[in-house]
Amino acid sequence: MFYPTLQAVLALCLLLPAVRAQCPAIPDLASYNNTALPDLFTFVDGHTKVLTLDDWACRRAEISTLMQINELGTLPDDPPPEALDVSFSEDTLTITVTEGGKSITFAPTITYPTTGTGPFPAIIGMGGVSIPIPSGIAIINFDNEAMANQDSSPASRGVGLFFDLFGSDASAGAMMAWAWAVRRIMDALERTPAAKINLAKVGVSGCSRDGKGALVAGAFEPRLVLTIPQESGSGGTDSWRISDYVLSTGILTQTASEIVQENVWLSTNFDQFANTSTDRLPFDHHSLGAMVAPRGLFVIDNLGYDWLGPFSSYGAMVAARAAYQALGATDSLGISQSPNHTHCEFPDYQQDQLSAFIDKFLFDQPTDTNIDQTAGNYTFVVPNARWAPWRVPKLI
Repeated sequence: MFYPTLQAVLALCLLLPAVRAQCPAIPDLASYNNTALPDLFTFVDGHTKVLTLDDWACRRAEISTLMQINELGTLPDDPPPEALDVSFSEDTLTITVTEGGKSITFAPTITYPTTGTGPFPAIIGMGGVSIPIPSGIAIINFDNEAMANQDSSPASRGVGLFFDLFGSDASAGAMMAWAWAVRRIMDALERTPAAKINLAKVGVSGCSRDGKGALVAGAFEPRLVLTIPQESGSGGTDSWRISDYVLSTGILTQTASEIVQENVWLSTNFDQFANTSTDRLPFDHHSLGAMVAPRGLFVIDNLGYDWLGPFSSYGAMVAARAAYQALGATDSLGISQSPNHTHCEFPDYQQDQLSAFIDKFLFDQPTDTNIDQTAGNYTFVVPNARWAPWRVPKLI
């Protein structure tokens, strides 16, 4: 499905702890400031370049570390949980995780295709799915709200099963807690052949706040082969820097300084940047999209809501595609931005595009996923002097 060398990239992604020992150290970034999107192909020390696949594995690990420290909070997977027990009955996967003498249990349900015997490809629905799922695919229904509460109030911070296990003062925001749970679902499926899920063909999707969560899960769980964030806005596919710019032009768009007052999707460590300047961040959300590379990423946006920052999403994801280009998989990241429609509704005309990604990544069909479409009156290219003044190497 991918270019031959990309299997090596996936292998390195799964071996990140071993890779980190050989990577450049992260320097003191107290004085870091960059008005452009940080160069995906230069380490945060400012001079070490990404030239090889091994370099990219190191750079991806660096981005992961920086995002955990400064925005999303720690993914508590090093070492893995002390114990994970799984049982399966009919359509329910019951997962019990034990850590530090505490245990939690959650139970995703699986909606199976009405025909066929499996193992089936599957999509994990972050709080459900709002995209049409074709026949032949199982839906794994994940109640992310129970795992980490995300009501629109700071009072919901530290509430949910994840925090029962790791403490209400854990650094993770709700989205990283959801990503942790998606990793446990994949662990559980690996141990449960009776669930009849094809582990090599599992994707994740969600809309709005759940679209943000789907993107984070796709970035931090390399066993997922397809990520479909729908209308995810700031904290999802949008760039913090570009959203700040869009707001400065008079368009009411959600920015970092607003999002930290509204919700608990992010770590409190992010407040220092949101309340001063996002230029101080040594990454942006093009970096999050790049973490998914070279696996499938289909970004669905809606131009009817300025609050969701469609130009910010478009710019960030075009910049993220630079990582796909460097890995020889440019057409594995698709962007589709529709005209105005109801939030989280799925327009019929995007069906062929969605089907192309599902057929390619979940059914191994040779489809055309070279999709870059926007109903917006704007363009974005890499390199460009304002936002991405850097060039894309061909990694060897």
